[in-house]
Order: sequence, then structure tokens, then C-alpha cells
Amino acid sequence: MTGVLAMTEEDQMDRFMERIEAGEKIEADDWMPEEYRITLIKLISMHGISEIMGALPEKEWVPKAPSLRRKLGIMAKVQDEMGHGQLLLRVAEDLLKPYGKNRGDIMQDLFNEDLKFHNVFHMETKTWADAGLIGWLVDGAAIITQTDMLKASYGPYARALQRICAEEVFHAQHGEAIIMALAEGTEEQKALIQEALNRWWEALLMFFGPASKSTTGSTKQDATIKYKIRTKTNEDFRQMFFDRYIPRILSLGLTVPDPTLHYDEAEKVWKYAQPDWTEFKKIIRNEGPRSQERLNLRRHSYEHNAWVRDALAAVVN
Repeated sequence: MTGVLAMTEEDQMDRFMERIEAGEKIEADDWMPEEYRITLIKLISMHGISEIMGALPEKEWVPKAPSLRRKLGIMAKVQDEMGHGQLLLRVAEDLLKPYGKNRGDIMQDLFNEDLKFHNVFHMETKTWADAGLIGWLVDGAAIITQTDMLKASYGPYARALQRICAEEVFHAQHGEAIIMALAEGTEEQKALIQEALNRWWEALLMFFGPASKSTTGSTKQDATIKYKIRTKTNEDFRQMFFDRYIPRILSLGLTVPDPTLHYDEAEKVWKYAQPDWTEFKKIIRNEGPRSQERLNLRRHSYEHNAWVRDALAAVVN
């Protein structure tokens, strides 16, 4: 450790990048550049909060599930998502220690609307088909991005993702089972899927973020690739999503709500109509259809259960 401290900052940075390039895992107590730490804090905090906020749209359907079996399935999924959030916030908390912050500060950042959560979890869940679509396509999209980060350079995040990705596979299967049951049902049930897909399609495209930093001025995408937290761009992930799910969607007799969508054989990419990125910015400013309602629910829950945190803190101390 003394040798590391004796190195110049430039030497430390060179050594750090050598470790990154060699595929070594960076641990919480290792030296890391400020940009790397801040990039991880933003990414992991947003991921953790999105897992927690992402449980809320499906939670709304627990009392309305069409059968006891479906109710138990969606309850288990909600429980898993909350567990993922807690796990990730613990990972983020270790990175926050040099700043004297903890998980409570992450929650306050959410309540103060300084910390954002995924655009899809601001949306309405109007029908049971929405609950199925979240599992099938939203969790499917999440699996695409998260499996890429299983080899992330930051060891604690990569290890947390091993458990999360394994459980997300079951979540996607849960959603697909709901969609398949509706697809094999009545014409009205099939129509529910198409109507849900029409409403969710643009949000699904936005899930992966803008194709380049020029759209928002952000360099987060570049930093995550530079430090090998992930290996692919937002557009790479979106193209992978198309490759995997467009054939499945069409096989159910559904129509993708984009008449321009087609596969360009020459360029080997899917061409599609860009979503309204102005709307994306509005949503992540917490101006989406259910943004404030879900934030208020989380605020109330956090305040109402403060006595549990106080009791646990007293036991630990």
C-alpha cells in the first residue's frame, strides 16, 4: 500500500489502466481515479433505484392478478426486484464511503429528484398485458445490458450481477408466460397485447438511452466503455434487442408499431423510427405519466418505516 501511495497520480492512473486492460477486477478498497468512482456511483445507484422503483408498476397488479398462481408469481417477482435494489445499493454504498455518505443519502437523492430511475418505470400499467410485457420485454432488455456487465471491471458490481441476471431470466420467463397465455386466449386478450405493445414500444426504444452523446451531451456512455464497465454502446444493445425480440413479437401475430422498421441487409442493422428524445428528457425529469405518484409512494414508505431502520441501527451500535 505504501508503494502505491508513493506513486505519482499519473503513475497510479497508468497502473490502474494496466489492470483494467489486463482484465483484473477492481475492488472497493483499491485506488481508483475519481472519474471511475463517480461513473460507478451514478450507474450502480441508478440501477439499484430502478430495481426498487421498477417493482412498483407490477406491484399495482398484485391484487388484480387473474389467478392465485399469477398472484404468487408476480408477488415473488416484486420481492426479487426489491432484493436486487438493496443488493446494488450496498455496492454503491461502499463507493460512497470516501464522501461520508451511505444508502440513506442515495434515497434522499431520489426523493430530492437528483437521482433518476429508468424511463420505463415512469409509465402506466393499464392492463394485465402490461404486467406481462414488463417481464417479457423490459426485463428482456435489462438482461441484454446486464449480461454484458457480468465481466465489469469493478468486482463487487460484477459479482452482484451474477445473482441478478440469473433471477432476471426467470422474470423474463414469467412475463413471457403471461403473454403466451393471452396470445392463446380470446381475440380480446390478444388485442390487449397489441394495445400494450403500441403504448410501450417507444419507452422500450428509450430504455437503452440515446445512440450517441451528441443527443444529450452526456459522456457517461464513453466512460463506462473506457473503463470496461461494459463493452457495448447504447445502440449496440438496442440492435441486440431487435435481433432477439422482433422475430418473437412477429411470431405471435403482433405488429410492431413502426412502419419504418426493417433490417438493412447491406448495413446489417435494423432501421427504425427514432423515439421522441424530448419526451425521454421530460420523463427522466420525473414528468412522466406515473413519476410523481410512484415517488410519493416511495417517500411515504420510507418515512413510515423509519422506525425499523432506527431499531436496526440501535442493535448494530
